[in-house]
Amino acid sequence: MSETITVTGIAATAPRHILTEAGLDIVSFRLASTQRRYDPDAQKWVDGDTNWYTVTGFRRLAVGVTGSIRRGEHVIVTGRIRVRDWETEDRRGTSVEIEADAIGHDLTWGTTVYTKTLRPDDPDHAPATDEQDPTVPTPF
Repeated sequence: MSETITVTGIAATAPRHILTEAGLDIVSFRLASTQRRYDPDAQKWVDGDTNWYTVTGFRRLAVGVTGSIRRGEHVIVTGRIRVRDWETEDRRGTSVEIEADAIGHDLTWGTTVYTKTLRPDDPDHAPATDEQDPTVPTPF
């Protein structure tokens, strides 16, 4: 079964980037997502259980994550979730994986600077001309 999910959490491992022999970029990292709630009796925020996910991204997303996300940063991930049971001779468990459609920094925790990646094979993403300063935001 595959359902769409959006999760916020902390990149618990550094993104691991590989390039397959076929030329496919793949990135993966572990995501820790801990629920927090306010305890009115103690008058403070308390951590709940932590859910662990293996996040995987492909192609341009893999390249973008590799150049942007670092271990310990707060991120938001949207993608398809897969839950799989596994078993070895002495252990068994369940792994939860997210095949990501989008990954970015969670701006609740800080700011980030976006840099558009230009693709030489895409005419709609041509480099800026002399009249366009790529450092000046385009008005909406």
